Amino acid sequence: QVQLVESGGGLVQAGGSLRLSCAASGRTFSSYVMGWFRQAPGKEREFVSAISGSGGSTYYADSVKGRFTISRDNAKNTVYLQMNSLKSEDTAVYYCEQGRHWYANSWPQNYDYWGQGTQVTVSS
Repeated sequence: QVQLVESGGGLVQAGGSLRLSCAASGRTFSSYVMGWFRQAPGKEREFVSAISGSGGSTYYADSVKGRFTISRDNAKNTVYLQMNSLKSEDTAVYYCEQGRHWYANSWPQNYDYWGQGTQVTVSS
């Protein structure tokens, strides 16, 4: 049974930083693309970032490029999202998701498991 457990969310002032973590279990971690999505109140879930199984390739939404960094530690079955220069528009619930195909890394339908989410609130 696949489980994804996010942590690291919280309240931060604009311009600050947070580091999200997602611990995965249940299947061979390094075989899967890992992605971060977010959902703000009243909005649809949107893609934030993805990393390939080996960690050698990464991809970012334009809205976070240059501010967020995704990484993974396959020995620890964990993926991270370092978020710097946070803005009020980054406020959302952030979800860690596990998917199959790198070519579809920003497509929600590529991901078949996700965690319970962690709240990130950026005050202006």
